[in-house]
Amino acid sequence: MIRASTRVAGVIGDPVRHSLSPVIHNAAFRALDLDWVYLAFPVPAGEGAAAVAAMRTFGLDGLNVTMPHKADVIPGLDRLSPAAEALRSVNTIHRLGPDLVGESTDGIGFVDALVRDEGFDPVGRRVVVFGAGGAARSIVLALGSAGVADIAVVNRTASRAEQAAALAPEGVGRVGSEDDVDQADLVVNATSVGMAGTPEADAVLLDVRRLRPHQVVADLVYHPIRTPLLVAARERGAVAVTGLGMLIHQAAHAFRLWTGEDPPLEVMSAAALAALAPA
Repeated sequence: MIRASTRVAGVIGDPVRHSLSPVIHNAAFRALDLDWVYLAFPVPAGEGAAAVAAMRTFGLDGLNVTMPHKADVIPGLDRLSPAAEALRSVNTIHRLGPDLVGESTDGIGFVDALVRDEGFDPVGRRVVVFGAGGAARSIVLALGSAGVADIAVVNRTASRAEQAAALAPEGVGRVGSEDDVDQADLVVNATSVGMAGTPEADAVLLDVRRLRPHQVVADLVYHPIRTPLLVAARERGAVAVTGLGMLIHQAAHAFRLWTGEDPPLEVMSAAALAALAPA
């Protein structure tokens, strides 16, 4: 039942109607019997700061931010978390007193998925990250903060790989190549390779003969849940980590910031899986 007192959160993007965030958060609100509702708001490119102003005007209690607004919203905010400041990217906005604060929960959500769901301790590990976009950069920053020993960033454009690698502590981040997969404890696909509906939907990111048993292979793509890379990783005896974990744990951080409640992770995950299941 939506009432006049119901608190409202949502996600802005362009496009945004495909987002799983309403499914995930509304399931969590119902599970905890919270008087909240979560909506998707299509916002045209270039109107991110205006959407933040509307958040103030309408008294919205929380926003998630997806492409193309992750940088555009920043001028409308009062302050940024350290991660959002370093990345110059925001995926979550919450209220702190009179202020609207921008956060970036993607990277810490990824680390949480590894630690809590897979039992993978990042301290001292060697990592290869494919990609240098927003998701890759957030992961490099978070893994660097979590204590990994080495992060090799592999990208077609070397300058972008350098910028991403620079987000890790000095001596930890560097530009790498596919050869680094041979010695890696963790391999991360932060590109769109393997994503359904794209020209590379059936492609595999790397030479799978490099993968080995007990290596952890994580793919941020969650549609489909089992990407060609993860199928190959399982066949090679590696631990395959789907993109659903990061999706759920980054949402969990936003949920906690907005409501102050511990998020029902199993409920959120089940709701996402049901939404992704073939009709």
